[in-house]
Amino acid sequence: MNPLSYGRPNLPCVTDPTADEVRRLRAEEGLSVREIRARTGLGRNRVYELLRGVPPPRWTRRPNAKDELRTQALALRGQGCAVPEIAARLGVSRSTAYQWVKHLPLDRDESGVIPRTRSTAASDARWAAHREARDAAQRQVHREMAARVGPLNERDLLLLGAALYWCEGSKSKPWRRHDHVQFVNSDPGLLALFLRFLESCGVSRSLPSYRVTIHESADVDGAVRWWVDTLGVPPQRFRRPTLKRHNPTTLRRNTGDGYHGCLVIDVPRSRELYWRIEGMIAELFRIVDSAGSQIYGP
Repeated sequence: MNPLSYGRPNLPCVTDPTADEVRRLRAEEGLSVREIRARTGLGRNRVYELLRGVPPPRWTRRPNAKDELRTQALALRGQGCAVPEIAARLGVSRSTAYQWVKHLPLDRDESGVIPRTRSTAASDARWAAHREARDAAQRQVHREMAARVGPLNERDLLLLGAALYWCEGSKSKPWRRHDHVQFVNSDPGLLALFLRFLESCGVSRSLPSYRVTIHESADVDGAVRWWVDTLGVPPQRFRRPTLKRHNPTTLRRNTGDGYHGCLVIDVPRSRELYWRIEGMIAELFRIVDSAGSQIYGP
């Protein structure tokens, strides 16, 4: 037995000339599995075993089977077809057809009603009073709760910031020590609150580094400018953005002028600050656990 293959029966021997030839046929000549089998006389499973780790040539990759149907669905939507009609004509479910075309609303006719959706308009009219009452009640609750908040003192800000970080920030693990403060979010309100928390801990906005992570199809430079203007952070502290690869077959909702990606706030030399956050969270947990024990018993 070859010592290099001892204990690894499922892997090809590195000195096996058959394996070398199969890999050469794949890498240099770009043959498919079927063509390699015809050339070498090997079985299908054996060829797959010898090609483990070798990427297939691009021409052998199958396209997404539904790409053509999705293209047809978009074309039908452009002709004014409703979702049920698109689903029936393409032989797909209504939910699939809806996912493909929901970002393309139908044009309204001269009366201002979308064709094939008059029943929807009638339903909207019936529920308009209910939605108006619900929205008014929501606004009233918002006003009442806003009045209860009041001004924030330093203790409030510390507790809020520590809890916010423990929910959304990076944390050290027992198997991977990483006592470092890094916060990532897409909500400008939460990011502004976290920056206020850092300032209360003696960390000015000019100290952290900032990085935008965003889809490559978006306006990357515009997103950086937006974060600079919205949060009042120095543009010279921004690092190169992290771009997410765009998949044209994925229907994304985070697009348009309102999409600015996520912002990463990285605080250098922040080990002690991380320990301070840990200490506050541990005390909060202790207080909550103590209160729970008093209510429910040991």
